Amino acid sequence: MRFEDRRRAGERLAAKLRDQAGETPLVLALPRGGVPVAVPIAEALGASLDLLLVRKIGVPGHPEYAAGAVADGAAPQIVRNEEVIAAVGLGDATFARLAGEQLREIESRRRRYLGDRASQPVQGRTVIVVDDGIATGATMQAGLRALRSAGARRVVVATPVAPADAVSRLKSLADAVVVLDMPEPFHSVGEHYVDFRQVADDEVVALLGGTASRHRHTRSGPNAGQG
Repeated sequence: MRFEDRRRAGERLAAKLRDQAGETPLVLALPRGGVPVAVPIAEALGASLDLLLVRKIGVPGHPEYAAGAVADGAAPQIVRNEEVIAAVGLGDATFARLAGEQLREIESRRRRYLGDRASQPVQGRTVIVVDDGIATGATMQAGLRALRSAGARRVVVATPVAPADAVSRLKSLADAVVVLDMPEPFHSVGEHYVDFRQVADDEVVALLGGTASRHRHTRSGPNAGQG
């Protein structure tokens, strides 16, 4: 299965998520690629859209090789990929330093994307976490642990494409995992998109601002609060 672009993938996911949304759901996108996937989902569900800021802890010299991941929050969550750590001989001190660097990058990105806008509360809510694809699942695992720590009532993972082994790991942390395609063998997320161009920071800011504006207008309209 190949998707035309991230937005079209999000539209297809939205149709699968209606039964999972519950009341007043919150859609959280992993930036940057998850944002254009999450926008049509938030629109279709009438949900607020916010970010779940998670950073991969890359192996020195091979940043795409994940030794773990970190997620921000009141209690930052760190997930270790013990298999990778052992394979490359990564020491605890080096891992801790790399994790600290990524936590500082998370704070920088929060300011860049959201400015002074307060993060949406997750306690007691159904939270749908969206990315444009999942490879190892380490980044998503860190995000899910952070949401559980913050008191989310129900957590749903939504992604267009992921390998079966990663989905299996995520099911132990999420209430549901919604995936459109689980190809085997799985090589990369990008090969399942016709258009997989990099999402720029400015695009993330614009998409978040436009969705927030539409959501405020909908909630303040003549039928707000009815039904």
